[in-house]
Amino acid sequence: MPPVTVLVLTPEVPADAGPLLLALDAARLALADHHRRGFLAAGADEVVIVREPPDDTPFGARLRRLAGALDAGGLVVLGAGSIPLATPADLRAFVAAAAADEPGALANHRYSADIVAIARAGEALRDVPADLASDNALPRWLAEVAGVPVRDLRARRRLAMDIDSPLDLVLLEGARGAPELPLPGDVEAGPVRARLARLRGLAQDPGAELLVAGRTSATDLRWAERHTRSRTRALVEERGLRTAAFGTAVGRPNRRAPRSLLGELLDRDGPESLGRHLAAVSDGALIDSRVLLAHRLGADERAWPPAEDRCASDLLLAGRVRDPWLAALTAAAAGAPVPVLLGGHSLVGPGLRLALRHPG
Repeated sequence: MPPVTVLVLTPEVPADAGPLLLALDAARLALADHHRRGFLAAGADEVVIVREPPDDTPFGARLRRLAGALDAGGLVVLGAGSIPLATPADLRAFVAAAAADEPGALANHRYSADIVAIARAGEALRDVPADLASDNALPRWLAEVAGVPVRDLRARRRLAMDIDSPLDLVLLEGARGAPELPLPGDVEAGPVRARLARLRGLAQDPGAELLVAGRTSATDLRWAERHTRSRTRALVEERGLRTAAFGTAVGRPNRRAPRSLLGELLDRDGPESLGRHLAAVSDGALIDSRVLLAHRLGADERAWPPAEDRCASDLLLAGRVRDPWLAALTAAAAGAPVPVLLGGHSLVGPGLRLALRHPG
C-alpha cells in the first residue's frame, strides 16, 4: 500500500494580529494537533503541520511546492480549521482514498472543498496551476482539467463545518463529537451566546419565523424545516463565492460581480437600517455578512475589512470594529428589535443546525 502523507496547512498570523485573531489561531493550532493524532490513528504514515508566514503565495503554488517533495504516495491536504466534527471513520476514509493504487481523489465537497485526499499525488498534482486561489476549487480542477476521478462525502454534512471565526467556536460548544476548543476567558462572547439562546427558543415556537440569508443550501434548509418548529424564510445568495475564481482560472469567468438583495437595501437605506428590515420580515435572523461585504467590496477578501474586524463583528462587538460601515452594520445587528447573528458561511450553512439546536 502506498504511503500517505497528511498536510495540515495553517498560516502564521501577522505580527500585528489582534486578540480575536490570536484566539482563533490558537484554536486552529489545537485542532491541527487533534487532526495529527487522529490521522496517525487512522493509518497515515506522516502528518505534517505546515506553518508558514502569511503572504500572497496562491494555494496552487504552495501545494505544488509541498507535493513536489512527495514520492509515489498519496496525500491528504486540509486547512487547520477544517472538519472539527470529523469522526475516526471519516479520517480513515480519507486515508484509504489517498492510499489507493489507481488515480483518484476524495473531498468533503466537490464544489467547495476543505479537505482533499489524492492518490498518486505527485503525478496528479504535477500540473496544478500555480494561481489556483484556494483549496475550495481543487477537486474541480482535478476532475475537469487533470481528468482525475473525484468522489465526495457531501452527504456527511458534519464534514462541511469549518472554523473561520470565533463565532464558529461558540457554535461548536457542547456539540457532539467536537474537540475541546474553548475561547479564552477574556474574549467577550456573552452577546452572541445570549442571542443564540433566544434564537433557539424561537426555533421551538410554531408561531415564530426565522430568516436565514446568505450562502445557505437546500440541505441545511431542509434540516431546519424538519427539526425546528418555527417557519423558515430563506434568502439564498452567492453560493460558490469562494470557488468563483476557478472559472476565471480556466477561462470561464463569472458573468457578474457578487450582488445581494439585502445588500441593495442597505445601499439604499444605510447599514443602520439592518435591524428595521429584518424585524419587518422575521422574529430572528442569521445573516451571512460575507455576502454583504462581497456585494459592497467585491469577492476578493483582501479588499474587505481586516480579519480582526470581521471576528469582532461576528461576536457583535461593534465598538471593536474599526471599519465604519461594518461597525454600523454590527451595531445595527446588536441593537435590532429581534435577535440577529452575523457570521460567515458556517453560520448559515453547516453550522445552522448547531446554532438552532435545542439546549435540551
